[in-house]
Amino acid sequence: MLPTIPLQSAPLTGGLMIVALLLLLLVIVTVWQAVEIVQATEKRALTVFGEYRKLLEPGINFVPPFVSKTYRFDMRTQTLDVPRQEAITRDNSPVTADAVVYIKVMDAKKAFLEVEDYKRAVSNLAQTTLRAVLGDMELDDTLNKRQEINAKIRRELDEPTDEWGIRVESVEVREVNPSKDVQQAMEQQTSAERKRRAMILEAQGERRSAIETAEGDKQSNIIRAQGEKQSQILEAQGDAVSTVLRAKSAESMGERAVIEKGMETLQAIGEGESTTFVLPQELSSLVGRYGKHLTGSDVKEGESQLDSLDFDGETRELLGLDDIDEILGQIDEEAEMDVEEMEKQAQAIKEGEDKAQIKSADEVIEEMDAEMGGEMESDEVEEPESKEETELETEVE
Repeated sequence: MLPTIPLQSAPLTGGLMIVALLLLLLVIVTVWQAVEIVQATEKRALTVFGEYRKLLEPGINFVPPFVSKTYRFDMRTQTLDVPRQEAITRDNSPVTADAVVYIKVMDAKKAFLEVEDYKRAVSNLAQTTLRAVLGDMELDDTLNKRQEINAKIRRELDEPTDEWGIRVESVEVREVNPSKDVQQAMEQQTSAERKRRAMILEAQGERRSAIETAEGDKQSNIIRAQGEKQSQILEAQGDAVSTVLRAKSAESMGERAVIEKGMETLQAIGEGESTTFVLPQELSSLVGRYGKHLTGSDVKEGESQLDSLDFDGETRELLGLDDIDEILGQIDEEAEMDVEEMEKQAQAIKEGEDKAQIKSADEVIEEMDAEMGGEMESDEVEEPESKEETELETEVE
């Protein structure tokens, strides 16, 4: 007999395969729903059948499949842009302003349970707070006190956002713009203020310039007056020195003329035929005065060195000899050269180096003795004093 084959075996095998595939697909979906991967920068709130269970930490988390749901919260600092707001200041000036708010989720559970959408809530609260703060301030304060506005808005946002688990880290007002009419008025005011300051600065500059010019003229006049005074003093001192020197020169030249006349008389006596001469008693004095006049020194007996004569106290004071260093430092170079030249001439006369080659009294007597040859005898001829001798004595006296 032939074996019998069941007719329904093939359909059963196909159904089992379908069931197996469905079961495998169900397992895969279940595993996918049961595994929740949380990123490092976020946390997720888990609900099962709509009930809050816990916060899922970063990493792999297993949750009940098909009946659970998670809500994502970024734990980093987030930026909220506050739209431009219009406000009326205390002094009734319209302004517009916008701001940026920096927030951070500190408690994801509160942010999930206490507020529907924390970002939109914070943004709306920042808008109303910005308008309120600007309305409590005057126009100039809104333009100048930017940090004060930021601080006030942050204080107003801190209390309600704490209940939502949100921390307001910073508030920055970007722009505060008044209306166009106010801007034009402010520009005109600024322009007028700058012009006023420019005029003030210009006036101050002119005043300072005038003061400096007057001060310079004053100093110049003082210096000029001091120079004229010093010039007059030096000129007067020069005149005094010149007067004294002229007087000394005149006195010296007059005395020298007398002495030269006497020496001419002696020469005439020597040329006479007489072998006996009567010399005047003042011959030695005459010759000494002749040497004194030529050398500027006194002839002292028993000494070969001639000492210079000094000016008396009144003459030294008149000439300023005690202050000669100070005077020499003030006169010009030409005067100094003249004084040095005069000093050289005087020193040359003292040392006997002048062109006249003046002989001393002893040399003159020795030459006269040599010419007479030692043949004079004082007792051979005794004649009265000649007319020339009488005139010589009178002139000497």
